[in-house]
Amino acid sequence: MAQPENVEAVDLGLPSGIKWANMNVGASSPADYGDYLAWGEVKAKEEYTEANSATYKVEDIKDFSKKMKYDAATLNWRGAWRTPTKEEFLELDEYCLWEWVEETNSQGETIKGYKVTGPNDNSIFLPAVGNRNGSLASEVGSSGYYWSSTPDNSKNAYILHFDSESRLVRSSFGRFHGRAVRPIQD
Repeated sequence: MAQPENVEAVDLGLPSGIKWANMNVGASSPADYGDYLAWGEVKAKEEYTEANSATYKVEDIKDFSKKMKYDAATLNWRGAWRTPTKEEFLELDEYCLWEWVEETNSQGETIKGYKVTGPNDNSIFLPAVGNRNGSLASEVGSSGYYWSSTPDNSKNAYILHFDSESRLVRSSFGRFHGRAVRPIQD
């Protein structure tokens, strides 16, 4: 999958200067869900299991941001795009205003998620993409699960997890789960 022509690097006015993509890897518009990816994997697949995971229970993977072998944003979109770290999600949470809204995707469907507005009033939309386990998707439209590039241990990695009532950057069991990736640029 190539970088979409309409992808933009949005400056939210964050202290780090990080710019956030206006859409997820595999999406063609800001309100599309995009691809579900296992942690540290660069291609979508039909089923997400411990057995077919390339990184589940692999001890020696450190933070993979900008490493093409593991970073779906870097490999698929090329250039300066990469998967955010745990700390970059924490910055997004701390410095931005989060508003639960509905947007229209490229198929004309209404999609729920967060409008995230930075200190400079620029914003991005994070769709409530849900989660994939096995071949089943769950919580689509009610929760968002976004991978960071930061591992916790050989089975877990940090995610941004949200629903309409809360959001949290936390360690999450199961690197094998299919979740979204929202690229950033330095």
